[in-house]
Amino acid sequence: MGFSCAKFVNKAGVALVMLAWSMPALPQGKSAGSPAGANGAAREQQTQEPQPQTPPLQSPTPETPAVQIPAPKTNGADSQPLPPPTDPAATARRAAPPPNGELLHLTFQQALDLARKNATQFQAAVVNAGLLHEDAKQARNTLLPTVTYNNSALYTQSIPGAEVPKTAGTAEVVASPPVVYIANNSPHEYTSQADIHESIDMSALGNWRRASAAAAVARAQMEIAKRGLVVTVAQNYYKVGAAQHKLETAQLAAGEGDKFFQLTQKLENGGEVAHADVIKAELQMRDRRRQLQEAQLALLNARLDLAVLIFPNFNDNFEVADDIHGAAPLPSIEEIQQQGTKDNPDLRAALEAVRQSRYDVFGARMGYLPSLSFDYFYGIDAPRFAVNSELGNGRQYSNVGSSWLATLNIPIWNWGTTQSKVKQAELKQAQAKREFSLAQRKLIAEIQSLYAEASTALSELEDLKRSGELAAESLRLVTLRYQNGESTVLEVVDAQTTFTTANAAYQDGALRYRVALASLQTLTGVSTNP
Repeated sequence: MGFSCAKFVNKAGVALVMLAWSMPALPQGKSAGSPAGANGAAREQQTQEPQPQTPPLQSPTPETPAVQIPAPKTNGADSQPLPPPTDPAATARRAAPPPNGELLHLTFQQALDLARKNATQFQAAVVNAGLLHEDAKQARNTLLPTVTYNNSALYTQSIPGAEVPKTAGTAEVVASPPVVYIANNSPHEYTSQADIHESIDMSALGNWRRASAAAAVARAQMEIAKRGLVVTVAQNYYKVGAAQHKLETAQLAAGEGDKFFQLTQKLENGGEVAHADVIKAELQMRDRRRQLQEAQLALLNARLDLAVLIFPNFNDNFEVADDIHGAAPLPSIEEIQQQGTKDNPDLRAALEAVRQSRYDVFGARMGYLPSLSFDYFYGIDAPRFAVNSELGNGRQYSNVGSSWLATLNIPIWNWGTTQSKVKQAELKQAQAKREFSLAQRKLIAEIQSLYAEASTALSELEDLKRSGELAAESLRLVTLRYQNGESTVLEVVDAQTTFTTANAAYQDGALRYRVALASLQTLTGVSTNP
């Protein structure tokens, strides 16, 4: 009995020694025999295992840069740790000076209003319309009388020692040198008089009407530029929203790539899949990370393009409303046709161009007619710069008087220049009529084409949305089947690619529909974007 007890004690001691030798070293400050130390060691072993991490769905804003996806831990001999992807938007913001003021929240209408104030091309059309309006005013003013006040002093070389009569009709003479130049009236002549001038010229009348028509063309072109600006703003504004959603999709895809890579590693360690699956998953993960960086860069460029378009000074401290998928109904084709043919700026510009060419012909033909000018002078034209002059007997007479001059210019011969101008104007008129006819045909065709574009984009948008939802569900199911050994790694990779492509196509479809609605506004002038 004693021998058996001693043998049992020896075996128990050896077992305890072997158990103590096989246990890992515990952290300092905790005893090996305490329950807390054993539980802490177990928790530490659990935390050392790689856990799948899903990046949060956040779009990069000036305050919050894009989420950096951590590189997963690898156990394979051929695997190397991956550096985290860089964020071009965050890098650019760190390099730029910090923005001043609060974050600006922009709606589409606010962006459009800012663009109308600051867009250079649109303001150029506004300036051109203002210049031609002033040209029309100046051409009209040439038909009206003008009043000027002229002041001059004329000193002429004289002949000394000559005798001239002191008083007309008498024999009394005085020594007063006459002028050398017979065209001048006196050695000293002072002029201070007002001139009322009026010219009657039918060519000037034609120029005025032509300038008025040109100003009307410029106003129509300004309206065309105003409507075209809506398309430009819509493209840049909703491009930012689409880029934000694409970035979220890229973050999801990158997270799925990381989780799938970790899943293949676990399955390989368990002997359930081959190492080729791990390699394929790592290639897919790296590709998704590159796509994430490209999405970040696309969002940065879209924001910069919008900022350059709408702000007078560069400002990146803004965010756009997430309304790219908001409700935007499409008007009926009858409404588009009615609004598009009513006061259309393209038709109005072509029609005013025809009217301008008509007055070109009128002004050229008026070159055959004579022109009449009339001048009325009132003031001083005397040898003394004074209101009154003295006679020889001590009496005075007034130097203030008036005169008038009428001139009639009759064209006789100019080697056919007038006829050539008429021919040029007639050729321009014929071309303007052809362009007006073309504008009418183009309007009808554009109404049909742009409406079909918007209708097609709207009908495809719901299908694209459903495709994105199905792609997300397919990716989830295929990943579960792969985890259970029911699908291959190629099926998972294909599902991930389909998910990314379907969601990107949905964002592109939404952008296409918004731009199509803005293009319809170029014909109707009625806003269809909310």
